[in-house]
Amino acid sequence: MVEHIVLLKLKSDVNDEQLSSMSDALMSMSDEIPGIESITFGTNHSPEGKSQGYEFGFIVRFTDEAARDTYLPHPYHKKVAGDHIRPLVEDVLVFDYTT
Repeated sequence: MVEHIVLLKLKSDVNDEQLSSMSDALMSMSDEIPGIESITFGTNHSPEGKSQGYEFGFIVRFTDEAARDTYLPHPYHKKVAGDHIRPLVEDVLVFDYTT
């Protein structure tokens, strides 16, 4: 199992409608890209104050590293990232680990 963790530092003018559209697009990837076990996402509400401006995050769980490696260049992933994620973010942090 590979956990693909993505944290997003959103632009200041991102609204709830855009976040909802991005969330819908994220969820649709599990129907289009093989090897995705699950996708979860949400906005940060940690009381620790250590988010460094990363306000939204999602985790894509893959069956294995081969599935993650298929996902990265997959045309549908590129479309979701290009149309629904990149226009809304200032910065992205990605962290993968294998369980």
